[in-house]
Order: sequence, then C-alpha cells, then structure tokens
Amino acid sequence: MKKFVLIVGPQAVGKMTVGHELEKMTKLKLFHNHLTIELVQPFFDYGTPAGNRLVKLFRREMFEEFAKSDMYGVIFTWVWAFDHQTDWDYVKETTAIFESKGVEVCMVELHADLEERIERNKSDHRLTHKATKRDIEWSEAHLKEAAHKYRLNSLDGEITNENYIKINNTHLTAAETAKLIQERFKL
Repeated sequence: MKKFVLIVGPQAVGKMTVGHELEKMTKLKLFHNHLTIELVQPFFDYGTPAGNRLVKLFRREMFEEFAKSDMYGVIFTWVWAFDHQTDWDYVKETTAIFESKGVEVCMVELHADLEERIERNKSDHRLTHKATKRDIEWSEAHLKEAAHKYRLNSLDGEITNENYIKINNTHLTAAETAKLIQERFKL
C-alpha cells in the first residue's frame, strides 16, 4: 500500500533531518515544507498573502500528483499549531487528498526540549537546506516567539488517528528516530 508520512513538530525539532534519514531507509521521497518556502521566498516573502497562497498552491498540486502517481510514498514535514483550527483543517484537507486515492496516512509527531531545538537551529544540515534560516539571530528569535505564541505539540490523546506515533527525539539521533518510524509503520 502507498504511504503518506506526515511529520509534524515545532521548528528545529528535526523533521527534515529525520525525513532525510527515513528517505534513505525506505522507498519514500521527502517533500519537506521548506522546498516550497525557499522556491517562493525570492519573489514573495513567506507570511505575505501572495507568498502564503503560492506555497499552499504548490504544495496542494504536489500532493495531488503524489497521490495519483505510482510512487511508493512521500514524506511531508510541517509545523502544526495545535491551538489553531485552520491548521487542523489543513491537515484534514491534505490527508484527504491521499486517503481519497487509497494511500495510507501515517502521522508522526516529534518533540524536543527548547534548548535542544535552539542548538539544532544552527546545524549545518538545516542551514544547507533552508536558506531562510541562515540568519541565526532572526531564526532563533522566531523559534522562541513561536514556542510562546503557539502550541506546537499535541496534548495527550488529542490526535486519535490509528496510524500515529509521538516521539521525544531530544536525545535520539535522526537515524534512531527514523528507525522507530520505519518500524512503527512497517515502511
């Protein structure tokens, strides 16, 4: 069965890095959220109406193509504000694209201590793949602000999907975390 693996969690928790490791272990392809952000950013700042619209449009088109393709599956990473209904709606709309084509949806939630996330925010891997995060001072301030402004991890029992795993990866490597995901969903 084809798979859609949605990896969520706060900024710098390791979603993309874990996604890269999972991609190495499986036949899944990684479509991390910054691929579309970095595409649009030189023309329209992310957060502006035009930037948001284009990022959402490109992602939706990619999801539609992935879902109807003969690919084994795709990994998508995303920051989910659990205290905003629009984010719940987005997850529902996105997963429905895949479910409508018979694709199995697997949800992964990562969480790590803020201090660890601040360190990961400076990692070479992150900065190589996310040009918009290279201003470390701004990126760290944004990370801290979001941590106080939004609830970026779910409450116990809040996500009721059968195909769901929550992993505290504060003290795990990306490869160890990916292995847990691979085993949980038999990828």
